[in-house]
Amino acid sequence: MELLTPGLGLLLWTFLAFLIVFFLLKKYAWPAIIKGLSDREQNIANSIATAEKIKLEMAQLKNDNEAFLVKAREERAILLKEAKEIKDKLINEAKEDAKAQAARIVADAQLTINNQKMAAITDLKNQVGKLVIEVSEKILRRELSNKAEQELYIKQLAEEAKLN
Repeated sequence: MELLTPGLGLLLWTFLAFLIVFFLLKKYAWPAIIKGLSDREQNIANSIATAEKIKLEMAQLKNDNEAFLVKAREERAILLKEAKEIKDKLINEAKEDAKAQAARIVADAQLTINNQKMAAITDLKNQVGKLVIEVSEKILRRELSNKAEQELYIKQLAEEAKLN
């Protein structure tokens, strides 16, 4: 029971020891502890402010990135459209050039055919003229006394001409 009812001297010395420790802690320990807690509180507040600032910057960067992506997509669409237009233009130009060349080749071929045709006709006329002259010359060189003999000779010359 002595533990439940301590003596007055024990209480006095315990109270005196408590006051000495309390004043020593108050003079030396509490300011350091309070300063440390204050610094920690300030550090936490700064960290929260920095985190909020970073969060806002990240949101801004996200918006900037989305705007950049939209702009890049628009530019890509424009570039694709321009490339398609250029491709179509080049194809049309190539087709037109091919048509022009084909028309030129056909015209050249027709001109060549006409030239060769005219040359063949001229050659044929020349050969017919030579043949007529040869036949006329042979008829005139030979003196014929009767008409039947003359007709027989003309038929013979005509057959020789057909063979050539």
